[in-house]
Formats: sequence, C-alpha cells, structure tokens
Amino acid sequence: MEQEFEMIAKTFMGLEPVLAKELTQLGANNVEIGRRMVSFTGDKEMMYRANFALHTAIKILKPIKHFKAKSADDVYEEIKKIDWTDYLDNEHTFAVDAVVFSEEFRHSKFVSYKVKDAIVDQFRSKTGNRPNISISNPDLRLHIHIAEDHCTLCLDSSGESLHRRGYRQESVEAPLNEVLAAGMILMTGWQGDTDFIDPMCGSGTLLIEAALIARNMAPGLFRKSYAFEKWADFDAELFDRIYNDESQEREFKHHIYGYDVDMKAVNTARLNVRAAGLTDCITIENQDFKDFQQPKEKSIMVTNPPYGERISTPDLLGTYRMIGERLKHQFQGNDAWILSYREECFEQIGLKPSIKYPLFNGSLECEFRKYQLFDGKLREFRKDGGVVKTDDEKRQMAEKHRFKKNRDFKQRLDEQTENEEGDILSFTFHRHDLKGDREYRKPREPREERGQKDFRDNRKSRPSRDYKSSPNRGGHERFDRSGKGKGFNKPRRRFDDHDDE
Repeated sequence: MEQEFEMIAKTFMGLEPVLAKELTQLGANNVEIGRRMVSFTGDKEMMYRANFALHTAIKILKPIKHFKAKSADDVYEEIKKIDWTDYLDNEHTFAVDAVVFSEEFRHSKFVSYKVKDAIVDQFRSKTGNRPNISISNPDLRLHIHIAEDHCTLCLDSSGESLHRRGYRQESVEAPLNEVLAAGMILMTGWQGDTDFIDPMCGSGTLLIEAALIARNMAPGLFRKSYAFEKWADFDAELFDRIYNDESQEREFKHHIYGYDVDMKAVNTARLNVRAAGLTDCITIENQDFKDFQQPKEKSIMVTNPPYGERISTPDLLGTYRMIGERLKHQFQGNDAWILSYREECFEQIGLKPSIKYPLFNGSLECEFRKYQLFDGKLREFRKDGGVVKTDDEKRQMAEKHRFKKNRDFKQRLDEQTENEEGDILSFTFHRHDLKGDREYRKPREPREERGQKDFRDNRKSRPSRDYKSSPNRGGHERFDRSGKGKGFNKPRRRFDDHDDE
C-alpha cells in the first residue's frame, strides 16, 4: 500500500471551507482548514487526483522539510542538510519560489537566493558541477514559506497555477479567475439541478465552470501538463488511469444561459465554450440585462457585474438599480447570487440579501450576496414553509467575522501575485467534516518523502480531445494520454495550437 504523506492545497481567502469539502469528498485524510490553504494527507494517487479534479485549488504542495530559522544563514544550513541528489541532478533544472511574512526576512527573493545557493553549493562540493536555474520551465519547482521563524519547504506538484485550465482562448477586460468562479458556484450549493444563468457573462468563465460542476467533469481535462510529471517517481500508468476515468461524470438535464450587452464579449465567450467542448449545454446571446425576462424553468443566477477595474462602465450605480429592478420583477421564485465590491453598488440593488460571504477578487475585498426572490411578503413566504437561510448558510456566515480579523491581509498584497501565493502559517486549524467544523489545536509533525534519482523529462504534452458531438461528454471525446482515441480516427485539434491565456 502506498505510503501517505502531508500535502497543502492553496486557494483564495474565503474559499477554504469549499476546498476542504472538495478534498473530503475526494477521499483525502486529516483535512484541516488554514488561511488561504487546506492541509491534508494522502498517497501519490491522491496528489494526482487533487491536481486533476479539484475546482478550487490553486496549487498542491508536498512539504519535505519543516524547520525554524532566525537568519538567512540558518535557512542556508537547513536546506543544505537535505540530500538533494534524491530530487535533482546536474542535468536538470530547478526554480525556487518564496513567500515570507517575517520581521527578519523582509524580501522573498533574498530567501529564494539562499535556498538556491544551498542546493548549488551542495552539488558543487559533491560533483564539482551544479544544476541550472530555469524560471519558465524547470524540471523541479520548490516553494519555501516563512512565517516569522517557522519555515516550510515544499515540492510544487502543480507547476503553473491550477486556475489556468486550458480552455480559455481569449479574454475580456478584468476576467474572473477560474478558481474563484468555481468557488462561487460551489458556495451556492448548485449541482446542476436547475438551469443556470449569468446575465453579464463576459468571457464565459462562470458558464464553463458551471458546466464542469454540473457534469462532474475534472477541470484538469484541458490542461497539458503538471510539475509532478517531471518527478523521479512519476507513475505514468497511474496518472493515465486517473485522466481517462470518466465513471464519476454525470448527465446534465438542464441548461446554462449566458448573456452580455457587449458583442465582443459574446463572441469571446462562445469561442471559449467551443474550446471546452460544451456548446451542447451552454447558450450565449447578445442581450442587455435591462431586457431580461422571467425564465420559463426554475433557475439560479450567478453573476459578476462591473466594479473595481471595470468601474469605467457608464452610470455604474444606475446599472445596479437596473439589476435590482429586473430581479424583483423578472426573477421571482428563484435565487440570485451577486459578487461586487462597493457597498453603494449593493445599496442600489434595493433588495435585502439573505446571506453575505466575504471573498477576494484579486486585491479587492468583495462580498458575494444571495438574493432570494419570492412573491408577496417575507412573512407570508415563511408561513408557507419557505427557508430564507439554511443552518449551513448560517454557519458559513460566521466566516465574515474571521475575515474582519485579518484585514492586515490587504497590506501584504504588494509582495504577492494577484492573491495567488498561499499562507502556510502556524495557527489554530479547523478539522473539516461534511457536517461542520470544530476547532482544535494539533501539533504538526515534519515528514520527509524522497523520490528516486532517474528523471523522465521526455514525455510529450497530453493530447487534447476533439470537438466531435457526444451526448454525455459535452461535444468532445476523451483520449487516453498515449494519443489513441476511443472510437475516433480523424485528426484531432490540439489545445497547444493556441495560447491558453
């Protein structure tokens, strides 16, 4: 039986409970919620599945050493104690990424240099030669996190951020991050049981992520490669089996609708939907929200109206007044979820939200609000058995108070990239289960997992699937990674013919 080891899944602040639930459902053990991260344990198969199947993870890290350091020299000496020939040789490249929250260590790049120097000096003393650094495409990616004097050194198993799914061919101004979009949808509790509507769809990110969730399709289907594929102990047969397993996918019996007033955005969204092979369940039209009409079927609305970087929209407050008017008169009997930044924008909607969640969109501290639209008055709605806020929603509302205690987070954004670098801190964890979270303190034991010495760096990028019509697979067929299609003989279009982002 494969030995279990410690792992860390990074995410956006506010999405930690959603990611923890995903990991629990995936079968991970010892799931613990942190700040902008969730720790868990599992074997190699779990690490592969976490990268491939999680909708709300940005990175999957594998810690190989925990230590304390009060100076740069301490970091250097601790890193040099590791036998780096277990992970690397002179023929392969590496890169070091650092995140630092410490009075002693003020510059993350300086920490990266010290880690690099320790590795290079060890190889020089042993072999007389050294491995090279590669920023863009290294064979081994390392991540070091320092919180005061607590240091964690990890192998980065993901490589490029997991939000880069691979289906996005073009974009619009200030596009919604794919991980944030998936997290928003999962926070609503929607699993494809009704129609889904985004009346301001932009490049279609919410629509595509909704389709993946509704069909229970892994977001890694469109991705070309992961960092762990270059590791010495990479099990290609195991990953092929995970990649080609469609047993958990399901039929989606409803439909997803997207609208946008900008025809350029509509064309961009259609292109991205086509690249994802999901045109059979997503329809996108050029329509202003002010012309929105009551849907014929039970629906949920999730949308990301203009704000922040997109605040150049003419008459922004008027746009929000129009949103409130349309919801009140043309969305009765349904739920609408809106992500926005400015309180005055929410005020213009003129409706009372039943729940509010704090979320970061890039550097902007936003709120994700639920509006429950019903006929008549609230008292009558409750009298008829209507539920405004479930027990689970009440519990999750408590996250708002945790958010306010960490306002200093905003001051740290200057040293980080679009809120993507994770906080692997020593603090009170929350063990996660599907019924709720209970707080406890648990000491973390250091673990070290070492690979083998041989590298497999000559693997080709994973073949993509064609856009041939398929009733259950969203217009594409799955291919095994050896390049052989299932019942398909025509030349297939490859995603790597285009720039993913």
